[in-house]
Amino acid sequence: MKLNERSLAFYATCDSPADNTGFLYKRGERHTAYHRRWFVLKGNMLFYFEERESREPVGVIVLEGCNVELCDSAENFAFAIRFGGAKCRTYVLAAESQAAMESWVKSLSRASFDYLRLVVRELEKQLEEMRWGLAGGCGGCQGPSGSWKLKSSALEQSPERLPALPAVLPKENGCAVWNNTPGAQRPPDTSGCSECDDEGNPRPPPLPPRRRASGSDVGSTRAARVESLSTFCQLHEQYGREVARLRQNWLERQRGPQP
Repeated sequence: MKLNERSLAFYATCDSPADNTGFLYKRGERHTAYHRRWFVLKGNMLFYFEERESREPVGVIVLEGCNVELCDSAENFAFAIRFGGAKCRTYVLAAESQAAMESWVKSLSRASFDYLRLVVRELEKQLEEMRWGLAGGCGGCQGPSGSWKLKSSALEQSPERLPALPAVLPKENGCAVWNNTPGAQRPPDTSGCSECDDEGNPRPPPLPPRRRASGSDVGSTRAARVESLSTFCQLHEQYGREVARLRQNWLERQRGPQP
């Protein structure tokens, strides 16, 4: 991207939101006298004007490859912007109060793209830890870094908190939707728990045990998806045939006995 004086002046004075603004005392490069200037921080560019109402900035400081630190000076609340290199200039600034100095030092330290890059890396690391924790899916599972932990699932500890199934199963065309094959019985309960809760409602089936996802499980994700898709297709065909048979029986009953 190419920049010139006109584009910089427009960016400094346009209506885009600024990260920080205010008066600071700036020490001259040749003379050590301090001059009061109006500063505007936008992104990684620090503009300074002679007055607050000035239409063009006097100069701009690109905040890349620099350190913002406190310094000793004749003025109170002074801090410096130091760049790496022997011939690089050091900008010495002074605020009007302790609170203003702390605000400027904090905002200037966070203005560079280097700082934003570190923030993005840290957020990506935390997101990866969350993904590892969710992939484990069990109580107390721990990701590779060990900083993200999941507590025991409340659903596994208290299955009665799950929404109770309806006492009367929904019906469609006079037949129950679930297990509506004539003469079919519910399989025996081998879990050792009662089939109904205190209110007489049937309990939901117990949750399957969860296990930690190992490296081999992660590597075989594609094979597992193909297998689950094949199983779904088989179940779809099986229940489809049952629905078609029930629908045919219902149509025959609607027509009545043939003369």
